[in-house]
Amino acid sequence: MMSFLPLYIDPGTGSMLFSLFIGIAAVLTYGIKTLILRFKFIFSGGKTDLCADNKNIPFVIFSDHKRYWNVFKPICDEFEKRKINLVYYTASSDDPVFNESYKYVTSSFLGDKNKPYAKLNFLHADILLSTTPGLNVYQWKKSRYVKYYVHIPHSVSDLLGYRMFGIDHYDSILASGYNQLLHLRELEKKRPSIKEKEFTVVGSTYLDSMYSRLGSFESKSKNQKKVVLIAPSWGKSSILSKYGTKFFDILSKTDFEIIVRPHPQSIVSEQKILKPLIEKYPNFLWNFDNDNFDVLNKADVLISDFSGVIFDFALVFDKPIIYTDTNFDKSPYDIDWLDEDLWELQILSKLGNKLTEENFSSLQKLILESIESLDLQKSRLSIRDEAWANRGRAASSVVDYLILKQKELIK
Repeated sequence: MMSFLPLYIDPGTGSMLFSLFIGIAAVLTYGIKTLILRFKFIFSGGKTDLCADNKNIPFVIFSDHKRYWNVFKPICDEFEKRKINLVYYTASSDDPVFNESYKYVTSSFLGDKNKPYAKLNFLHADILLSTTPGLNVYQWKKSRYVKYYVHIPHSVSDLLGYRMFGIDHYDSILASGYNQLLHLRELEKKRPSIKEKEFTVVGSTYLDSMYSRLGSFESKSKNQKKVVLIAPSWGKSSILSKYGTKFFDILSKTDFEIIVRPHPQSIVSEQKILKPLIEKYPNFLWNFDNDNFDVLNKADVLISDFSGVIFDFALVFDKPIIYTDTNFDKSPYDIDWLDEDLWELQILSKLGNKLTEENFSSLQKLILESIESLDLQKSRLSIRDEAWANRGRAASSVVDYLILKQKELIK
């Protein structure tokens, strides 16, 4: 008797098949579109402008999630202030951009999942700016009608902390600081098939914005209960995967208020880890806000691993971190091509104290020492200068760069 086996397609094969489908669709769509335009040209007596429907948009921003609004809002505001037209595409139907009443910034929801890429793969634009890695690697393909792709990081972290080949196919990087340059150039030498990207330090739009907001808040009373924020990254090297229950059991016995803010990707990919923890520790405050400002402002100390939130906390709020010893697995990331650790892992000891399984029992003492350390405060200021350049002027620098680049491209 014939037996039937369930079909399974692994993620890599699935991605490859999807890319093949997109490629076939691109050829068919382009061919049909060209035929239609030719017929229009013939029946109009040769008077139809074949390029009328395909004029390039000068400036486009693509955001794959609403959480990156803190990166893009200052840029959109700057375009609006200068009365320059900008198109903002988003993969979130509830993106905060839709709450704005811009005149020069046009926003549009492209759909969720893979739908945005069906639009982006045929986009007509001079410049596209995005935080999204993986361009031309999986389903997001470079459009033949986009002249220039610009990547702006959503963190001051090492650029090689992206998943493998994350930014290979961008033309330019708008960096927060020179700490992001060295490893990038080393990687480009290791992979000669990719061209050297233009690298410009503009600063950090979201750190600028966060610091500006901080000025309007009063400091918390020293008599209030100390607040410990747990904000890990995601994946098998993160706190939740490596330590989980053992770590949280010790935290639950301390005298502090505990807030846990899981990484947004954990909510998507790690429900099997996350859900049991939420159920077991209902006395912890579980924070899922899109905007992390309030929770960072409230906390006295942050416990994290290799998440970029450590820099938001240390550099903007000038507060200490405690970083965990997770034995970071480099293999899924671009840094695996080099014989060094990520920049942020190299400088963690300047931002805070290290937590290991051996000193779990002394966690409460370690937290208090970190909060009171003046040496750590001096180190934080040094790292701030290295990683967060051009403070307060990032948005204007980004728009200056985009305008000049667009002028070069249309010459």
